[in-house]
Amino acid sequence: MFLTMDDFNFEDKTVVLRVDINCPIDPSSGEILDDKRIREIKKTVNELINKNAKVVILAHQSRPGKKDFTFLKEHAKRLSKIINKNVYYVDEVIGERAREKILSLKPGEVLMLENVRFYSEEVLSDWKKWEKITPKKQAKTILIKSLYKYFDYFVNDAFAASHRAQPSLVGFSYYMPMIAGRLLEKEVKILSKVVENPENPCIYCLGGAKAEDSIKVIKNVINKVDYILTSGIVGNIFLIAKGYDLGENYNVIKNMGFENLIEEAKKILKEYEDKIYTPIDVALNVNGERVEKELNGKIEYPINDIGQKTIELYSEIIKEAKTIVANGPAGVFENEKFALGTIKLLEAIANSKGFKVIGGGHIGAAAELYGFADKIDHISTGGGATLSFLAGEKLPVIEMLKESYKKFKKG
Repeated sequence: MFLTMDDFNFEDKTVVLRVDINCPIDPSSGEILDDKRIREIKKTVNELINKNAKVVILAHQSRPGKKDFTFLKEHAKRLSKIINKNVYYVDEVIGERAREKILSLKPGEVLMLENVRFYSEEVLSDWKKWEKITPKKQAKTILIKSLYKYFDYFVNDAFAASHRAQPSLVGFSYYMPMIAGRLLEKEVKILSKVVENPENPCIYCLGGAKAEDSIKVIKNVINKVDYILTSGIVGNIFLIAKGYDLGENYNVIKNMGFENLIEEAKKILKEYEDKIYTPIDVALNVNGERVEKELNGKIEYPINDIGQKTIELYSEIIKEAKTIVANGPAGVFENEKFALGTIKLLEAIANSKGFKVIGGGHIGAAAELYGFADKIDHISTGGGATLSFLAGEKLPVIEMLKESYKKFKKG
């Protein structure tokens, strides 16, 4: 259970709104290439404006060392266009100008502060051991101690970062109610449905390179789904587990640190082989050209996509499904010669009459790129967060929302 925006009167209250508007950016020009995540927070921001709240947005863009690690000035401009209202921007988070601007806000106004990851406290947190990072500890950071006194409520709409326990994501909950924003609320509701109570036949299409996460997802949902359709690195791991000789593709898996997952795949196959589908043919990269090959004999070249027979088989299974969850592309879709598998599976999903959910990241980008997004019931804004949720893992932000409900609901 969460505290929701329906539970509070925001009239003339100052609200700190944590969002995830981490966008693809052209490093050379600084141009935002895809503003989907900014568009997704529109509902929450507009509702707070309409309820006459004073809205202060905290967000991040990339992380130190990355080429797209930059200021949030362009994000504020883009949000202004999306909500058709000026969003003030200050290139500080805890500085004097930021604090003065917060104090000067009028009801219905919106301010975006600077990239919180410019502050070391936000990036040094060991979020993988988040259970040891209590809100109380994060509340004692300079970032939170400098700002909490200016706010009445903390609205968290950063689902895509909910698998992290950084100060701006959980620290304010020690001092004030932590409330689920509309996007986060929607994400949890839909993803909970496809994990806990999917309508059958239910299939999961798992591809891409995040094999460790995909294996965790399989183990969490295997008893509630009818079929798992594998492709990408995930599919290669299961092919090796079945005994196929993939040549140099095995070394790719080994170099990625996934060799141990082959044994995990063998264990899954031993008990659930009838539910796990692997490619029956593949598309090889032979000197830059697409060459399709059935899985007989040793594979001598890099596997860059699934083959036509696999596409047809998977598409037929998708056609009959009532719940479809997809994460990760079927191949190296960035190269048009190896985009066929990803395109055709997305097309089958889009044309299905079932309830369709796809993850964020590459598969979500592909859906937008090839024009299938409007036919998908839900495209998650999360990448790692979505996979962690589907895997049944505890997400720090979600856990803190539950704790805040227990602490503040009565009041």
